[in-house]
Amino acid sequence: MSSGRGRHYPLAVSEVRVPGDVLVHLRRARDHLDRHFAEPTDLDALAAIARLSKYHFLRSFARVYGRTPAAYLGERRIERAQDLLRTTNLTVTEVCHAVGYSSLGSFSARFTELTGETPSAFQRRYLSLGTPMIPGCYVFMAGLVELRNPGEAPRRP
Repeated sequence: MSSGRGRHYPLAVSEVRVPGDVLVHLRRARDHLDRHFAEPTDLDALAAIARLSKYHFLRSFARVYGRTPAAYLGERRIERAQDLLRTTNLTVTEVCHAVGYSSLGSFSARFTELTGETPSAFQRRYLSLGTPMIPGCYVFMAGLVELRNPGEAPRRP
């Protein structure tokens, strides 16, 4: 389905005509994004995970999930940031880096675009409720978040 301006609106996954074997490969790439949301990735790597050519992967992913892999990854990162801002005493900068952004400005702009409020305002709103926050040191010790310097490559076990 599309509007008169050439913009395509996603169909439900069940309505999209994609061969079953391609859907399995797309899910593999999507699952990789879900598990490794804080790590840098690129289209070539995702297409290789999906075992598809990069342009076929990009078109198929956007058709099935209604957004590009980059947009999907951005949404996952912001969802995780919301969880951290809501439940921990991490600073906005620490959360920014923990979810894979290297630029606080880019993180804040994307967060505001998706949630309608700045990360700081979002965090203040939950702090005002008086709910206890998990200390950041516990979050790091438990391995729930890995804090890296901006631009640093992820550590592999």
